[in-house]
Amino acid sequence: MRLSPAYRTLRLLRQNGDVSVYDAWSLERGCRCVAKVLRGGRFDRPAGRRALRAEGTLLLSLSHPHIVRGYELLEHPRVALIMETLPGETLSHLLRRRGGLAARDVAMLGRQLCSALHYLHGVGVLHLDVKPSNVVCHGGIARLLDLGIARPPGRGVPGIGTAAYMAPEQARGGLLTAAADVFSLGAVLFEAVTGSAPFRSDGDRDRYEQLERRATRVRAVCRVPAALSEAIDASLEPEPARRPPLPRVLSALERVTPPA
Repeated sequence: MRLSPAYRTLRLLRQNGDVSVYDAWSLERGCRCVAKVLRGGRFDRPAGRRALRAEGTLLLSLSHPHIVRGYELLEHPRVALIMETLPGETLSHLLRRRGGLAARDVAMLGRQLCSALHYLHGVGVLHLDVKPSNVVCHGGIARLLDLGIARPPGRGVPGIGTAAYMAPEQARGGLLTAAADVFSLGAVLFEAVTGSAPFRSDGDRDRYEQLERRATRVRAVCRVPAALSEAIDASLEPEPARRPPLPRVLSALERVTPPA
């Protein structure tokens, strides 16, 4: 597939909704990169173009060590977002390969994701899709991906996100605040420490009903430091007002792995 004279696609990595994601080569930079491209045909819709442009504009405005970097937003021959290629593997792949991680590793992962989310919230944006497949890990460094549904706080659209990790208010289409990302962070850390997601069911309705109830507590599944289990359990509170703000989650995680 031809992107532009400056880029050559190498292989298709995945397709999801309106977009295809390619492993690509940047002739200008002399390195590999990732191209998120609006698919053609029936997928080339105005809403898809607006969404990919919005994601690209946002990503290009950000600069954070735990968020993937955006290089360029192309308009021709079709809309495409060019991003850096990250070394390592997704957290979802890592957990399938290894199962649950050591408590100190989970705490370090949580600290880095707290940092990324705190930065996003500081510029007025909620991520709303924090999940293991959107985190790449390499050499003790975690990077957050995919701002495709990121948006400012406000009333949500029911069910937009990933069911196993979204907050109850996000599933309902309620008022979305930073607490929604705290919930998703808690779900990711629960899976990282136990090896399985906190909410599992055969259908979305059952899963949404589960979200309205408190998740199984970490300390009922495995033995970890109290500060870690308390931070995760509190983040998974069904009521947004009962979840701790990110600085408090970070403070608890720092008791497990103090800053160097």
